[in-house]
Formats: sequence, C-alpha cells, structure tokens
Amino acid sequence: MKILVTGGAGFIGSALCRYLIDATGSGVLNIDKLTYAANLHSLDSISGNARYAFRQADICDRAAMDAAFASFLPDAVIHLAAESHVDRSITGSSAFIDTNINGTYTLLEAARAYWSGLNAARKSAFRFLHVSTDEVYGSLGGDGLFREDTPYDPSSPYSASKAASDHLVLAWHRTYGFPSLISNCSNNYGPYQFPEKLIPLMVLNAREGKALPVYGDGKNVRDWLYVDDHVRALYLILQKGRLGEKYNVGGRNEQANIDVVHTVCDLLDGIEPASRPRRTLINFVTDRPGHDRRYAIDASKLETELGWRAQETFKTGLEKTVRWYLANDGWWGPLRDKRYAGERLGLLARVGAG
Repeated sequence: MKILVTGGAGFIGSALCRYLIDATGSGVLNIDKLTYAANLHSLDSISGNARYAFRQADICDRAAMDAAFASFLPDAVIHLAAESHVDRSITGSSAFIDTNINGTYTLLEAARAYWSGLNAARKSAFRFLHVSTDEVYGSLGGDGLFREDTPYDPSSPYSASKAASDHLVLAWHRTYGFPSLISNCSNNYGPYQFPEKLIPLMVLNAREGKALPVYGDGKNVRDWLYVDDHVRALYLILQKGRLGEKYNVGGRNEQANIDVVHTVCDLLDGIEPASRPRRTLINFVTDRPGHDRRYAIDASKLETELGWRAQETFKTGLEKTVRWYLANDGWWGPLRDKRYAGERLGLLARVGAG
C-alpha cells in the first residue's frame, strides 16, 4: 500500500511514518509544510529507506497537492497536517482557520479529483482517513465518556477549526461518495513531542530547575494516549474501518493535570535526584481561557469492531517518555534554544490595561 501522510514531520505524523515504514511494508510520501512544530530529525531513522519520501508543501496549495497525487499515485491518505496547540489558537487563530479548515478543504478536493480518475478497482480500494481530536466534543462533567455520537461543542479556536474540518470530511462522503473516515483521539504523549505540550514542558523545566506552570487548580482531566498506540489504531482504522464512520481512540488513562505533573516530578527525582523535590517547582498560574474541565474517550467501537487495544498504561508510557527526553537532548535542545524556550502562551491582553 502506498500511503500519503500529511503532517508527517509533526509529533503524531512522524510516529506514524516510522510505524508504517518499520512495521507494515507500506510506501510513504510525507507531505509537511515544516512549520515551527515540525522536525525532520524525528524521521532520521527512516529517511534513507527506499519506501519513504518527503515533500515540503502546504496542504492549502492546490497545485502542490495535485502534483503530489499525480506523482506518488497513493492508495490511501492519512491526513494529520494541522495547527494543534490550543494556547496558540487563542492569540493566533488565523493560522488554525487557514490550515485546519481551508487546508482540509483543499486536500479533500485534490484527493477527490485524483480518486475520481482511478480505475474501478483502485477507486473501490482508496481510503482517506482524517485524524481529529476529542476536543471537538467540548467538556464533560464529572462522569460520562465521549462517544462517536456525542454532539460537537468546541470551546477553543483550535477545537472549532477541527470540528469544521470533521464536518467537511463527513459531508464529502455523503455528497460525493468520497471514501473517507474520521478518527478522534485523546491527548497524545510520547517521544518527539514538541516541548510546548504539557508533558515534555514539565519534564524539561523540572530537569532544568525551572518553574512548572499549572493552569488554574490543576484538576482539569485528560485521557492520555501513548503515541505508538495511537498510530497502530490509525493504520487499523485505515485498513478495516467502515467508510463514513468515526472512531474514537483513547487510552482509558484519565489523569488530572496536577497528577500528571506530580508523576513527572517523582519519576525525575527517582532517575536524576536533585537538591530538592521537583514538586516544589510547581507554580499555579491563571487558567487558560475556555479551558475544558474534563475529556474522556469511550473507545469501545474501535476495540470491539476492529480489535484494537492500548498496549501502554499511563505509568509505563510516561516512564518511557521521561527517559527518552533525558536521553535525547540532541533532539529537543535546539528547539528550546531557537523555537520555544518554555514561555507562557495563549495569554489575552487585558482590555483597558495601562
């Protein structure tokens, strides 16, 4: 199978490309614009493989997308290219509208044109998997889980843009018969994640003795999914999922943010003891605007229909992640020096301040 992956130099995308090359025998064309969060070094282990190719291009560029389809002749698309950091969407929503909505539209149209020109057998086998987020569902109360039929209720510019792209993908299936599927995942973590995200930020700040900023009271709950478990799910959904359907992907690992930070601190203290416990570095800061209280995924459909199971618990996955960051400063060091040093993002200017 020849698979066109968009956003393959990002965190989840690079994990997917590595999995496809190392575990499936697929051919991969990785299309990535190479924005701030992309890193081609995440693909060093497969960059020389004859089944892997990279093309720098923007999914908003229709001519570039048409050219990629025409030259690579894919059997499937896994679409991950997106602006994904909620904090950045609060103060810079334009990029999220451009990439997540307009880019998805442009890619859909390029894929539909390509698919329409295939012979009957290849047309029947073609698949387009759109990778989305559980954040489109909004915020849960103290109990309950997000299901595939949970109504959309996005709270941030990021989640609203992803909700819009989900609707486009579903509409293209219903209107044109385009062979698309959607996955909605919970919070991913693992190696090669850009250090603006909670877990790598906490690991690196704690290692360096810097403050550990925790939003609000720290009791916002997320369902954590180890990235390698996620990419296995994506390949399975692409192969066996029912067209026009949505599949929720979650690790059944609900954790309050403050408990995640505590666990990171304790792991670090055990691996690299410091002069004082890292928990003393925790600093509660003003909450993020529109901060959803709780996310939790019901992955029963994926588990029962397709037989997927998460292999990592939060404990095992987090320890692997912490140890990876400790051992790979050559990967994250340049990012901290040149792209993101750990500063607070997503702060709104006070109206009338002065």
